[in-house]
Amino acid sequence: MKCGNVSIMGRPNVGKSTLLNALLNIKLAITTDKAGTTRNIIEGIYQDSESQIVFIDTPGIHKPLNKLGNLLNKKAYQNIDNADIILFLIDASTGFGKGDKFILDKIKENEEAKVFLVLNKVDKVNNAELLKLITSVKDLYDFKEIIPISALKGQSLNDLVNTIKKYLEEREPLFADDELTNVSTRFIMSEFVREKAMMLTRQEIPHTITCYTENFVEEENIINISVLIVVDRANLKKIIIGKNGQMLKKIGTLAREEMEKFLNKKVFLELHVKTINNWRDEEKYLIELGLKEDE
Repeated sequence: MKCGNVSIMGRPNVGKSTLLNALLNIKLAITTDKAGTTRNIIEGIYQDSESQIVFIDTPGIHKPLNKLGNLLNKKAYQNIDNADIILFLIDASTGFGKGDKFILDKIKENEEAKVFLVLNKVDKVNNAELLKLITSVKDLYDFKEIIPISALKGQSLNDLVNTIKKYLEEREPLFADDELTNVSTRFIMSEFVREKAMMLTRQEIPHTITCYTENFVEEENIINISVLIVVDRANLKKIIIGKNGQMLKKIGTLAREEMEKFLNKKVFLELHVKTINNWRDEEKYLIELGLKEDE
């Protein structure tokens, strides 16, 4: 069977998580228009009769402002070293910038990996603009393939998968047939809550919030889930809760809909909000919230 690890690398907001979800045809990774949405390494396992491809969604590499930022970059760098194939994803609608060049320089450090240049969001540019971008980037590295796609529209994704298969080696499967991802269901539930909180609140919220599933109890006809929302300032807690609790209620309603779609079962969801000052710089909280391994 053709098997291998394929890391999806790129700047924040180039569509890495959208691509992972589209390739697997299921929502594993949350997506928003806010930079820094992805915080954990999420592996999605694509399987068919001839191949098993482990797609790895990585945090967008960026200039870190705190311990959390440094940790996210470290996670992304580790998956450069461990990849058989690297999908270097750039946003065709914004072009190739300094952030892309920085990531490409990091990718070059893995001399063994096969690197594809994947131009995402091609639905937002015309053919002339796309050709100009490809011409300006193609000679920066010896890319094995150059593939334009639209993850959101599902454009050319079958071509991408079939091309990946050509470069994979025959080996024993890395995961069992029924495995879908490396992350727990509890983690995915907490991410659904974080996604809705990010979508519904002001710009200052996304980088100051995290979520943690405190309780997950499955009964015959319903799953009871409790998720803790953590922010780093008291005034942000008020924003999350909203007037008369309306914002928290809206977050919960939308998150519960995602949970029920994923779990295919009715969900009773409870949300709690807690302030932990400067949690993004406190290692003990990064460990507690599953963002750092306790070494």
